[in-house]
Amino acid sequence: MRKTKPKKRILLPDPKFNDTLVTRFVNMMMYSGRKNTAYTIFYDALNRVEEKTKENGLDTWKKAMTNVMPTVEVKSRRVGGATFQIPSEIRPDRRISLTIKWMISYSRGRNEKTMADRLAGEIIAAAKGEGAAVKKKEDTHRMAEANKAFSHFRA
Repeated sequence: MRKTKPKKRILLPDPKFNDTLVTRFVNMMMYSGRKNTAYTIFYDALNRVEEKTKENGLDTWKKAMTNVMPTVEVKSRRVGGATFQIPSEIRPDRRISLTIKWMISYSRGRNEKTMADRLAGEIIAAAKGEGAAVKKKEDTHRMAEANKAFSHFRA
């Protein structure tokens, strides 16, 4: 184990909405340090969301993030030679990380032509409470519910 906890890096807010959560999302979406490209994709996706839903793109994105955010997950733990899936609460920082990760990965797996279209589609689906990212959250919760009997092994 490491001696000291690593320092939390301070993120600068994004240029358009002045929001650090947007920066965090863009940083995880970015490939090979192409931050401007990632910002362009994100802003285009929000514009497409506005066109399709006739609502504010940023608000729709935040609603989608809230719908995808998990509250419990299962962690593997060995107890007496057997491995149990133990449900545990997720700390707030990890909840956001998982949400962003799921939104981006399921956007990349969609069938639209450009990444902005894919991301917009996933945002709209998640805001409605459907889509692959929301299904992942529900599966995670279902898994935790099914393994609730092992919660006394929590350390």
